[in-house]
Amino acid sequence: MIKRFCYDPIITTGAVVKDLPYSNGSPEPFTVTENGFTLDMDAKTRVYGLGETMRGINKRGWIYESRCTDEPFHTEDKRSVYGAHNFILIDGKDRFGAFFDLPGRITYDIGYTDSDFITITPENFALDLYIITGDSLKAIVSEFRSLIGKSYLPPKWAFGYGQSRWGYVTEDDIRRCADQYKDARIPLDMLYLDIDYMDSFKDFTVHPERFPDLKAFAAEMKERGIRLIPIIDAAVKKEEGYSVYDEGHEKGYFCKDENGEDFVVGVWPGKSVLPDFLDPEASRWFGQQYKALTDLGIEGFWNDMNEPALFYSEKGLERAIEEVQKIDIEKIGALDFFGTRDVLVKLQNSDSDYKSFYHNTPEGRFAHYDVHNLYGYRMTKSAYDALCELRDEPSLLFSRASSIGAHRYGGIWTGDNHSWWSHILQSLQQMPGLNMCGFLFSGSDIGGFNGNCTRDLLIRWMSFALFTPLMRNHAAFGTRSQEAFAFGDTEVFRHIITLRYRLLPYLYDEFVKAVENDTMYFRPLAFDYEDDEIAATIEDQLMVGDSMMIAPIYRQNADARHIYLPEKMTQVRMHEGEISTEELNKGWHYVSIPLGDVVYFTTSPIPLGEPVRNTSEVIWEKQDTEN
Repeated sequence: MIKRFCYDPIITTGAVVKDLPYSNGSPEPFTVTENGFTLDMDAKTRVYGLGETMRGINKRGWIYESRCTDEPFHTEDKRSVYGAHNFILIDGKDRFGAFFDLPGRITYDIGYTDSDFITITPENFALDLYIITGDSLKAIVSEFRSLIGKSYLPPKWAFGYGQSRWGYVTEDDIRRCADQYKDARIPLDMLYLDIDYMDSFKDFTVHPERFPDLKAFAAEMKERGIRLIPIIDAAVKKEEGYSVYDEGHEKGYFCKDENGEDFVVGVWPGKSVLPDFLDPEASRWFGQQYKALTDLGIEGFWNDMNEPALFYSEKGLERAIEEVQKIDIEKIGALDFFGTRDVLVKLQNSDSDYKSFYHNTPEGRFAHYDVHNLYGYRMTKSAYDALCELRDEPSLLFSRASSIGAHRYGGIWTGDNHSWWSHILQSLQQMPGLNMCGFLFSGSDIGGFNGNCTRDLLIRWMSFALFTPLMRNHAAFGTRSQEAFAFGDTEVFRHIITLRYRLLPYLYDEFVKAVENDTMYFRPLAFDYEDDEIAATIEDQLMVGDSMMIAPIYRQNADARHIYLPEKMTQVRMHEGEISTEELNKGWHYVSIPLGDVVYFTTSPIPLGEPVRNTSEVIWEKQDTEN
């Protein structure tokens, strides 16, 4: 059951697809206060949801902000990252879900200030609140998902393995990478192009020397079974003679300052402007720009920097320079130095800048600050709508920033993580929350985007990520190479990635069922075994589809771990490419998982396909034998 309560919303997110009548009275079991909503918790209350956030599957004990944030350091003290996902699921003396339909900031204090209370504080009280109840945790999620619409379903080839790196600068870099994967006999379906393929970092352009004939190159790669997936950033370079800028400026399609002039920011291209994705006409115009690349044979994209991420604004930089110039170098002390440093650091993604530019929407003119969480969502929708017109077949599309609603148009990846062991666990714990909010096609940068990956870290990360719908290895410029062939011994990586392809008939089928039935592909054990008190405490194991459970290793130098089986299951082990099985009873088990082995557990047999080179060779129908 869903009840809708109105607090005079000015503009909603567009996440909801069902038009429900408003209910009278208080949104019980919340208590409404002058500042927001409160709820008391007992000792056993668990709190789930909030999509892409830090910390555990159970969100109790921390404070979170729903605010799309360009945050490259994903540590436990962070309150927000790239997504703003306002669905929360409370399992205590009261069991219900709540969706706060607001495009601005919301703070969720879940036992942080007072360990026995939830306090939810919207910065702007103009919102719709939906209270969702059901017979089980899974039923509540399905009811909510039916409210917000079907999740994005990518093409089958998008479930293959992809390799990316900021630093593939030329065609030869990409070609060399493809050759090394082929020589190592490691399956590969996608190679990603980061910002270096562009001419001066300008969207929808191609560098004339580095990629002199992208159309021919894309055809060459596709002949080898590999698709090229370029990045598109949100900001457009301010440069006369650049057709995208000229047309957008002439037609008024960029966000404006208070005087009606294009708001100028600094991002990768230097001085840039921001498309107004909340203006339907501007959004459609930007989406049609993807034609410049689809005409060259490109079949998928990843949208980035769309929180939007701002290095600085033109006006903010001018003020900062004035502040720095006031400093008396002869008298500067330590505190003066740190204060000066902060003047420049605080330029990036500042609220003062977000308050200084505006959107034209069908509902009126709004300061970006008040509708901030919609920007990445609307960029994804802009691209999706256009790609449906421009191409006859489904396209791959995923984004960094998002809010609920974007799940209908593309997937997401969890952004600029690090080559830290803790980030394997973090990725695992983010997946159920994302699934609750409709984001099924999701994954993390395997091996970590920032930092220097090690061979053992990459092996363990891949041993988890082979189960995620989006399976992409991605790293930053200047970091150590972390391709599956980069560590000399390629055999172990070939076995792991080959297992992914052998499991694809099951993984894809379970993904499609989750889309069609508004269910979760990844689930905490508590959702399937509600009467099992131990299962409710498990934070490092997940159910995958109807018949699989995973429990990866995420600690350095560990070669075994304790695993809890909530019922009798079959342990499936991949060792040096060979599959073996063992029946295990319900309860705790200490399971040996040497580096390179992959272990998962099944409640019913899951057939494996044959080894293949890419998804074009996968037989998607279920097979009759276990191995």
